[in-house]
Amino acid sequence: MKKVRTAYFDCFSGISGDMILGALVDLGADLKKIRAGLKTLDLPGYRLVARRAKRGLLTGTQIDVVLARGNAARPPSRHFKDIKELIEGSGLPSAVKQRAVEVFLRIARAEAAVHGESIDRVHFHEVGAVDSIVDIVGGLLALDNLGITRVFSSPINVGEGFVVCEHGTLPVPAPATLRLLEGIPCFSSGVQKELATPTGAGMISALAEGFGSLPAMTVLASGYGVGDHVIPTTPNMLRVVLGECREDEAPQEKLVMVETQIDDMNPEFYPNAMDRLFEAGAVDVTLTPIIMKKGRPATKISVLVGEAQKRPVIDCLLKETSTFGVRFYEVSRVTLDREVQEVATVFGPVEVKLGIEAGRVIKAAPEYEACRKIALREKVALKNVYDAALRSAAKMVGKKIKCSS
Repeated sequence: MKKVRTAYFDCFSGISGDMILGALVDLGADLKKIRAGLKTLDLPGYRLVARRAKRGLLTGTQIDVVLARGNAARPPSRHFKDIKELIEGSGLPSAVKQRAVEVFLRIARAEAAVHGESIDRVHFHEVGAVDSIVDIVGGLLALDNLGITRVFSSPINVGEGFVVCEHGTLPVPAPATLRLLEGIPCFSSGVQKELATPTGAGMISALAEGFGSLPAMTVLASGYGVGDHVIPTTPNMLRVVLGECREDEAPQEKLVMVETQIDDMNPEFYPNAMDRLFEAGAVDVTLTPIIMKKGRPATKISVLVGEAQKRPVIDCLLKETSTFGVRFYEVSRVTLDREVQEVATVFGPVEVKLGIEAGRVIKAAPEYEACRKIALREKVALKNVYDAALRSAAKMVGKKIKCSS
């Protein structure tokens, strides 16, 4: 079975463009080829320097973009259109061009939303400077050089406090950074520094397939990208783990299980609570009869939810049920790709759900609500419609199919 090269970004001390490039060079990306690729951009007046540096007990690679004196004194303010033209007019590989434009478009959208401007009007200040462009494009060239096709990441340590930038003094994480990290699990270890930058947030939000613990893979190597800040308590580095995954292996999805046990609520309230939990973002809700202390019969409510919707689900449980508290823990989930298609039956077309792995249908099941509507319309038993759809769906098992999702 073919294996693909995979990178896991361990962001225990945040993430930035220069740390990404440093970690990938530390992994073995060819710096000469990265420099050659960057030379195809119309960006004169800088040198890309890599050096060994230490943070705490660890040693890694620190990347510096050394600007010529004139460039350092007057960093240009570019628009997204300027950077897009710069990238598309270069001699970069097409895949690197596409990824680079996507990263800068994400950052442009975040900046535009924060400042209440259109994408065409928003100014890139720090991100439009030579060093930021070099960091982002250089990091993408390094990924290409290492043959990495899949990226996963840990939750992001964002830091806290304040940072001074072109716009003035901003809270950490900076508003644009926070916008880029929407839907991504984040935390702060209490360090009073900007640990996650717009360049780092823009890159990881564009590249990563999932966020959580180290995925199942064969580890090949690891590299450390050194950050600018010296933090006494922890090594300020980004660690990137290089490995191999099976091409057809479904990535593990990290979710949160939120649970509570109730022995004093009117049973009529449970359906309403379940509806409200789904509205709050629950992926699944189950009710389990249990016996609590002193032999009391009770119900355990289990809610599967993404990290970003954890708090709304907890608030919903506290509001809509009689519980005084909940517990939660991280769980992993592997799912098949899914596709809904219609199959022909004697009752007409019926929707069926297909479970797909590596482009092949491995199971099929009729959609209950579709079968129920047809049974009511045709005035026949639901089981007859379901069985007819199941027989037609069974013919699709084992066939190759392209999943549209």
